Amino acid sequence: MAFDVTAWPPVGYESRPWDRTGAEVASRRALRAARGPYRASVPPMIADRRAILPPEVVATADDASRELTRFDTEVGHIAAPFAAILLRTESASSSEVERLTASAKQVALAELGQARSGNARLVVANVHAMSAAIELADRLDGTAIITMHRALLEESTPAVVGAWRSEQVWIGGGSISPHSAEFVPPHHDRVGGLMADLMQFVQRTDLPVLAHAALAHAQFETIHPFPDGNGRTGRALIQSMLRAGGVTENVAVPVSAGLLHDTEGYFSALDAYRAGRPDAIVDAVSEASFAAVENGRALVADIRQASARWDAVVTARAHSSVHRGKAYLLTQPVVNVQAVAAALGVSEVAAAGALTRLEEAGVLSRTSSGPRYRVWQADEILAALDAFAARARRRRRQPH
Repeated sequence: MAFDVTAWPPVGYESRPWDRTGAEVASRRALRAARGPYRASVPPMIADRRAILPPEVVATADDASRELTRFDTEVGHIAAPFAAILLRTESASSSEVERLTASAKQVALAELGQARSGNARLVVANVHAMSAAIELADRLDGTAIITMHRALLEESTPAVVGAWRSEQVWIGGGSISPHSAEFVPPHHDRVGGLMADLMQFVQRTDLPVLAHAALAHAQFETIHPFPDGNGRTGRALIQSMLRAGGVTENVAVPVSAGLLHDTEGYFSALDAYRAGRPDAIVDAVSEASFAAVENGRALVADIRQASARWDAVVTARAHSSVHRGKAYLLTQPVVNVQAVAAALGVSEVAAAGALTRLEEAGVLSRTSSGPRYRVWQADEILAALDAFAARARRRRRQPH
């Protein structure tokens, strides 16, 4: 079957007037270039668009879907709380695509409210957005997308949440005007209609799930419906659609970690989608899925190895707060007394005793002291999470 290049039209463009504020600060050359009309994109409506993909692309997407489901099932059968672990790794990887990097320790400290890193706080906010995406998977509409975006940015940038954007945005090319931008999303008066059309497309059931999610993601990024946070919200949409389509049931497989293997290829695939080649983004997300499973399995193995070592060195009653605290450390590898007491539903005295026992057994190391600000960390878990992130940054040499 040949690929029907006419089935998915490229993005069009229209001329729009540009009015300078008069407050721009730039060189004379830049100010002169920022005069007059500019070209804004006009994405096609896709709610009922046929998506005819090359058979090899469909086959690869089908293989990738099976791998995602297999991994999701494997992890779902393990007693350790891998859903929370993988949700954090997916959120951290999606943030890193936007060059928002933070170590596993800083992210864990941010969850305690003790991070010095602003990026770490943004990663934690992305965890909230990913959680919302999964919770809303069975009712994906415009309100659900706005809810994901609110979870992402309400704390850091509250002025931009709660609605579609009401201003022109652009990617690259300087801050004073869109005239020299790499890509100019549609004018804001088109966003509402385009998002309504996209959410109709999301509800379709006649497309393979992974390809469907990849196309919806690319259209979302093309519309760019918010002033900020579009990439992270758009990758949360992928997780939501994988869950809605039954590809995953237990965990957020870290597809964004797969995209990190080749961010240049990922952004090129989005450009190709806008040029009328939807096969490119489907291929990119499929390859990212293979990488995600490979890296995810390595992380699971590292976490299970650490957990097994702890089981061998910790001696306590089976249902004691020591063992329950040990399980909690798999999802929160940096803790204080207050966090453990709240998580386990025990007194701070009991929590402190459990932490002391775990420190004596070599499960934890203390990173700060003092009567109110003691903090412990599980070094093996932090190392496993940082190793996952390091693998995600390396390009794969032999793609599937």
